[in-house]
Parts: sequence; C-alpha cells; structure tokens
Amino acid sequence: MTKAGPSETRVPLHEIPRRRQADASIAVVGSPNSGKSTLFNRLTGLRQRIGNYPGVTVERNVGLMKADGRTIELVDLPGTHGLSAHSYEEQIAVDVIFGRMAGTQPPDGILAVVDATNLYQGLFLVQQLIELERPIVVALTMVDAAAAGGLKIDLEKLSAHLGGIPICSVVATTGQGIAALRDAILALPGNTLPQPTMAWPELMAVATELASTAALPMRRAEIERLIIDGATGLNAHVLECLGADAAIRLVRYRDELFGLEPPLAREARVRYAWVRQVLGDVQEKMPVLLSWRTRVTQIFNQPIPGTLGLFLVMAIVFQAVFAWATPMMDLIDGATASLGGWVGGQLGDTAFSSLVADGVIAGVGSVIIFLPQILILFLFIILLEDSGYLARAAYLLDRAMRSVGLSGQSIIPMISSFACAVPGIMATRVIPNRRDRIATILAAPFMTCSARLPVYALLIAAFVPAQNVVFMNLQGLVLFGLYMFGIIMGVLTALLLRKTALRGPKPPFALMLPEFRRPNSRTVLMQLLGRARVFLRRAGTVIFAVAVVVWALAYFPRSADMDPSLTENEAAAAQLEQSWLGRAGHFVEPAFAPLGWDWRVSSAVIAGFPAREVVIAVLGTVYAVGDEADEATLSRRLKASTWPDGRPVFTLPMVIGLLIFYACCLQCAATLAVIRRETNSWRWPVFAWIYMTTIGYVGALLAFQLL
Repeated sequence: MTKAGPSETRVPLHEIPRRRQADASIAVVGSPNSGKSTLFNRLTGLRQRIGNYPGVTVERNVGLMKADGRTIELVDLPGTHGLSAHSYEEQIAVDVIFGRMAGTQPPDGILAVVDATNLYQGLFLVQQLIELERPIVVALTMVDAAAAGGLKIDLEKLSAHLGGIPICSVVATTGQGIAALRDAILALPGNTLPQPTMAWPELMAVATELASTAALPMRRAEIERLIIDGATGLNAHVLECLGADAAIRLVRYRDELFGLEPPLAREARVRYAWVRQVLGDVQEKMPVLLSWRTRVTQIFNQPIPGTLGLFLVMAIVFQAVFAWATPMMDLIDGATASLGGWVGGQLGDTAFSSLVADGVIAGVGSVIIFLPQILILFLFIILLEDSGYLARAAYLLDRAMRSVGLSGQSIIPMISSFACAVPGIMATRVIPNRRDRIATILAAPFMTCSARLPVYALLIAAFVPAQNVVFMNLQGLVLFGLYMFGIIMGVLTALLLRKTALRGPKPPFALMLPEFRRPNSRTVLMQLLGRARVFLRRAGTVIFAVAVVVWALAYFPRSADMDPSLTENEAAAAQLEQSWLGRAGHFVEPAFAPLGWDWRVSSAVIAGFPAREVVIAVLGTVYAVGDEADEATLSRRLKASTWPDGRPVFTLPMVIGLLIFYACCLQCAATLAVIRRETNSWRWPVFAWIYMTTIGYVGALLAFQLL
C-alpha cells in the first residue's frame, strides 16, 4: 500500500470535528465502470461542487440531494475494487471511508454502487463495506443490461445474504428506480447496522478479540485491514493504537490465519468462495440471443480488430482536438483582438489603454482560447470512458507502453498533447498509479503541440529548401522529423524518470472490461461544464497574471525622445529594444551567443516562455514588420538580419538549433500551471522547466557549434 505523504495527514475517527451544513453525509462507493458517477449525477443534478481533498490532487466531488425538507450530502469517491488500495485514487477513497482524511468528515453512511452485470466483483467490495459497521444501502445499477443478457437476480435473497441491507435496482441513464433509491438514502442514517456476512469468521473473531483489548477505541474493520494489509500507509497508526500486548498477539494471529500464503491471496480466495456461493443462490442465467453490445464487445476484444479500431478512434480524437477546435479558437482570437482594438480606439494611446487592450483583454483571450480544445478532448474522453472503450484502449496498449516505463492508460494523454499539452496533462487523471501519472505529465510537453507549428512553419519555410528527397518534400520531412524527435524525447524522459526519481514497483494492472454502453447525454454535459469551470478558475488565473506581466515588460519604460522620422513599425521596434524586455534580451545575449542568437532572438525567446505563441508577434515587432505584414515579409527580414560585423544571424546551423530548442523547451505558462495543479506541488513544474530548458539549450548549442 502506498505510504502517506507529509501533506496527507490522517487523524483518528474520534478526533475529527463534526461540522456539516447537510443533515447527513453519504459516501458513494463503487468499482470503476459500475455506473457510480452517472448515478451520482442523477441524484444531485447541478447541485455539485468540485474541489480537492486537503493536501492531495485527487478531486473531491460533492453533491447535495434535497428531498422532504432534508439535505443529504453525497461524496463521489474514486472508484475502488476493495479496501486494499493499489493506487493513489483508491488510497484516497479508503482514507475517506475509514474517516481518516484530514479536513473531511467521516461519512454517516455508505451508498454502495454495484453493477448488476458484474455481481462477482461488486459483492467482494460490498462484504468489505458491510464490515465497517456503518449504515449501508446498495444501488444495483444497469439492471436493464443484466436483464437483456439473461441474468435474473432475486433481490430478497441477495439482501438476506448481505445481512438484510436494502437493495434498490436502478437504471441511472433513464432514471428508473431513482425515486425508491432516494427514499432509501433518506432513511439510511437512521438504519440499524447491517449484520456481517460471516464470509470469514476466523478473521472476524481475531479482529474482535484485538479490538476489545486495544489501548484506544478501534473499529473491528480497521484491525481487519491491519491484519491483511500489514502496518503500512493507512494502517500504520492502527498498530500504534493497539498497544504493545495486542501488537504481539497480532503477529501470532497473522501466522495462524495465513501461514505461508500471501494475505491478499488468502482474502481473495475466502471472499470469492463466499461470493460464488451467494451467486449460485440468487442469480439465474436465462437463455437469450446475443445482443449487439455483446457482439461488438467480442469483436473488439480480439487483438487485431481491437488494435485497428483503437488507432481509428485515436485518429478521430486527434483530428477533432486539432482541427475541430480551430474555428472556435479563431473566433475567440478574433473577438479578443477586435475588442482590444475597439477599447484602444476609445481610450486613446495611453498606458491604461494598452493595459486594458494588450494586457487584460489579450490576457483573458490567451486563457479562454484553450477552452475549445479542453472541451472537445474531454468530450471524447467522457464518451470513451462511459461507453467502455477507454478500458480497452488501456488494455491493448499496456504491454507496449510498459516497455518504456508507462502504462496503457498513458496513451490518450500522450496523443492528446499533440494538440495541446494542457488538456493532455489534465487527461492523465485516468491513470491510477501516481508514478505513471507524473511520468506521463512530464513526457506530455515534449509532444509537438499546435503552438509550436507557427514557429516551425516560419523557420522551415524560410531556411529549408523546398525540394524533393526520394519523392518526398524536404520541408515536410523536417516537420515530420520534429514530430518524431518530440515523441522520442518524451518516451526517453518517461523511461529515465521511471528508472530514477520515479523508480518503484509497478502495481498490478487489472481491470474489468465492460460491455459497450450508450453514454448519457445529461451526464456528459454536466462533466463538461465541471471541467470548464475547473480550467477557467484555476489554470486561467495563472495564465492571465503572466500575460499582464509580459505586457508590462514590453511596454515600460516609455521612450520620450523617439525619432519622429521613424515609421510606426520602426518606432515600435525601437520602443521594444529599450523596454525592460529588450534590455533583458541584451542582458542575456552573452548566454545565448554560443547558440548563435542575438538580442532580438533572445528577446523573442524570453517573451515566449509564458506562451510560445507570442514569439512570431515579438519577432514581427523586433524586426519592424508590424501586424499587417505577412509571413513572407518576416521571412525576408530574418534572412537579412545580421550581426554588427555583417555576418548573418539566421544561418542553417543556428536555425536547426533554434528548432531543437523549441522542440524541447517548456515555453508555456499554461502547461506549468496545469502541472502545478495536477501534481499539487511546485517541485514538478520547476523540475520540468529546468530539465526541458536545459535539454533545449544543450541541443541548440551542439547543433550550432558542430554544424
């Protein structure tokens, strides 16, 4: 089990202050792909808020269910297969269930969500939850799919086997059974505690005896997890609370219960034997014709059709994020530019006018211009996840991705980063293992995003000959090479991190492949709105602040003795040279001189660190081209640029080095902000910036000096 970090403070249950606005708090617990989130959205509607658990990056989804004058708080926990956590998200879920997440109230009851088509897995978790000695109700989801598959379930018998707890059959996508489930949830806090299933009486007897003699009050379930999982992570303080005498007896009991058999294996054998016995009594399989979902599932579970279908789906996702967002992004860009121009015309040529037009409005535009890509990407991710296809993508590519230190679940974030690293990094939330997730986050910025393309297009068109090499265009080959270079650097980075800083055992990759299902449009829309709010509120504030800072650096100080004979573009170039940004370019010029860069290139690179999209605009200003000039004009100015002694600045070795620098360097405040947001630490974004900038600098240095 993963050890708790210093920020993940856990406290005993009786020490947590009980302050809650709702009448009761219910934890929504279930396995991945059990329909848990869909059911949560159906019960709470738009009365939801998304935040983070204190000190960790896992989102905390809380919704309010109001009925009969009462308010019930529902907490949608990360999916977990059991109370032995094997991933970062599962650890958070277990912490909240046991009431040991600092700053989070322990739940008054549990809503266990079980997939009716997969009772074998669901009942394993339910019997563990019953042993927590908290009120519990079971929501049996996807009963329509179970009936279509010929499964007949006796709910009365199943409730009897589960200690008499209420069981409600629901279809979350249509609302069937929701009213009865609401009534059961309202009555849940006052329900009597369920009787244990007696699936493992020997373990219960040992845990009960240890709990009766513990130094501090302990729940039997806490001691059961200590016996099975050992004194690591969540269970470390449980051992301390037992006292010395009970801890000594614990060692003897473990030997008697497990012998040489691994405790988790023993638990699985005992509990699943009980599950099979229960299913034989409550579940009946009726003959039925294969449904279209089953036929499609059988086809795409095969290696060749599954892999071909995966590449087709990824091509559609890539094309959608890359192309479909362009009109909306152009519309946002045009709207902000028009608004900025109108504001500038109304306020006149003043510092305040420039702040509003070039700082505030342009800064807001630089934030919301990412929104179309974010929404399109997460639309596909939500659809793929709800339909059951995302699990297959991870399964099909897991072996190939593991060879480079990642997992199959890294493939979608990596591919999505070709459009923009921001949504790609946000998409790493589907990766349960924290080490794999961070490695993917740090590899994603190497993928050639759309913001690099204007720089690539300008330099390649200006300095790479437009000739064919073996029936292929040389400029196209160079662009393809830059894409491949980014992929290779990202893969090598992930492999290096997994061998060094993120070294550790890879957790078992086990998942249940669900049948294909039709996503619920209401749930998809609600999740999209939630993602948009999170992006604009958290990442947007950082990007906006950086944009205003860059404006100030380029605007101040103003020159009072500008030559009146200069054209507007030449005056803008002269102003930029003596601004703080221009002075910074002159200051760092000696550091970049070994790369063949003069102060103008250095200024553009410095301005491009917050967002590499501004590089072309800064180059246009530095070389007195102006906004009305086309790309060819700027290309001619770059070719004509010289050092004071007459040597050309933009030589082929310098351009190759500059391309390598832009392929590697992390010039995106949005990416840094999202890395900070997703890792909940400044350590990783700072490391990523230093690491990628160093690689870019060394690559550009070697290219210029050797060539």
